[in-house]
Amino acid sequence: MNSNLRHETLKTELCIVGGGLSGSFAALAAARHGKRVVLIQDRPMLGGNASSEIRMWVRGAKGKYDRESGMISELEERNIHGNPTLVHSLFDATLYSMLESEQNITLLLNTSCVDAKTENGKIKSVQAWQLTTYTWFTVEADIFADCSGDSILAPLCGAEYRHGRESADEFGETMGKETSDGCTMGMSIILAARETDHPVKFIPPAFASKYPTDESFSGDLGADVHAQTRSHTIGTSKGNLWWVELGGNMDSIHDADKVRKKLLANIYGVWDHIKNYGDHGMENWDLEWVGFLPGKRESRRYVGDVIVTESDVRSGGHFEDEIAYGGWPMDDHNPFGMEKNPDSNTASVMIPVDEPYGIPYRALYSKNVENLMFAGRNISVTHVALSSTRVMATCAMLGQAMGTGAALALRYGCSPRGVYNAHIDELQQTLLEDGVFLPHVARRIPTLTNEATLNISDEERAILFNGIERPRKYDGENSVTQKVGDSLIFSFDAPRRIGALRLRFDPDYSRESITPNLKMRVFAMKLHTGKDFVPVKVANTIVKDLAVYADGKEICAVTDNYLALIKIPIDTVAKELRVEWRATNGSDKVTLFAADITD
Repeated sequence: MNSNLRHETLKTELCIVGGGLSGSFAALAAARHGKRVVLIQDRPMLGGNASSEIRMWVRGAKGKYDRESGMISELEERNIHGNPTLVHSLFDATLYSMLESEQNITLLLNTSCVDAKTENGKIKSVQAWQLTTYTWFTVEADIFADCSGDSILAPLCGAEYRHGRESADEFGETMGKETSDGCTMGMSIILAARETDHPVKFIPPAFASKYPTDESFSGDLGADVHAQTRSHTIGTSKGNLWWVELGGNMDSIHDADKVRKKLLANIYGVWDHIKNYGDHGMENWDLEWVGFLPGKRESRRYVGDVIVTESDVRSGGHFEDEIAYGGWPMDDHNPFGMEKNPDSNTASVMIPVDEPYGIPYRALYSKNVENLMFAGRNISVTHVALSSTRVMATCAMLGQAMGTGAALALRYGCSPRGVYNAHIDELQQTLLEDGVFLPHVARRIPTLTNEATLNISDEERAILFNGIERPRKYDGENSVTQKVGDSLIFSFDAPRRIGALRLRFDPDYSRESITPNLKMRVFAMKLHTGKDFVPVKVANTIVKDLAVYADGKEICAVTDNYLALIKIPIDTVAKELRVEWRATNGSDKVTLFAADITD
């Protein structure tokens, strides 16, 4: 560190390196639970692969009712409300606003972690360089978390990690290789295009690759029915050219800039092919944006107290310390990407996952560095398991779980491992309270709620209080329905202190009321803009306006709500609490997955 340059020392409770979705939600979770956080992010915005710099779609569990909840759902709902045309910079701003509004979070953007000091098996501090201010930062903390994707803290603090593909024999994985190697999945650069009402010419830059025929992208499908082809159809609800991928056969960290150079040539070459070679029906499409920062799928993976394997993914991951879940297929990309290789030219092999599988808390902290945690694509998994766990909605849930676990460790003065030993039930119930769905753990209903009499049937009460806040997998039923203008009433024999009201509405699992565009029904992010694009809207099923009455007197009202989970401070003493549904965002029915009160 040059002493002639500015230097600042920050002391905090939790220091997080990496501000993608996992790092952002880890910071937000810890801050909302009262802990001071410093978040170090080496880019000018948050969001990582989902940010406007890279624009990869957020993806997660594939099941009809399995979409992720918690903070990733909150981000999407906020973005739908404030950014209906899905402008990429406004997506950045939505995520930034969520963190910037928290006084417990100190953001260090444009800042790279470059060193760490350890003592007696613990990290004492990290050193970082902020490019825009030419300032060195030393951050001292009780707990450190690596959400950088590349696990930058691993070589700096001596944490155990893995890299590359395991042999099939090591963990008994059917998708494992005959012998282990250093290959990973590669990196991608994507582009965005917009349909106009007139022909648009494209002259490629001199460095662009040349692809004169469709066969240039055909690949070798072999015998695997799940092999992914290199489709280059472009449209509002069509592909994102994810297969413009390279570098898995190289060093995914140290060769990253060499890979970027090749990827830029390739992505411009693909657009040149689409526009100028063959009849692709793209005469009126204009190139709107090309990324210069590759999105990375895999590099270093930490080793925790548990390593999640292919068997765990296939069998449902029934871990006692389940804190998140996955459900994306095992989607193993060819490390050579677009380049031919002696083995196979298949772009990716995709094996569906039958049901959501649990991910354990023990995969989120280091096996050998006492105060190091991690979340995102670098958690403790094998390469095969990573092919499913790496997608961003799953990583977002992992970040929220890790940040909540760190907050508990700080509250109880224990290590991250100590949370598993003594506080895992509290961690799970806290996550459930904050809107996270866990496939194999139900939320416990507060005592005050159970003691109340409600103006609904016993069958409806059983549904409302079953601790599962979404439709069931097979029949889709699991909610209580009332009409706009109706009320839900909690009654007691004697006045009781009521501290808060928690309501869980239906976010519209069909997605039909949010958008007619198929890609946006998976997650409300846009890449290409055809003339068929329709702005997204708040789900019809979410209650917009409501009022709360205590013993007949209105004590508060909520207006213009767009969130599926809301918590309303009540702080009153009453024999009866009545919640009146005044309006939804479009439906004539109010669909409730949960409604409860706490003292």
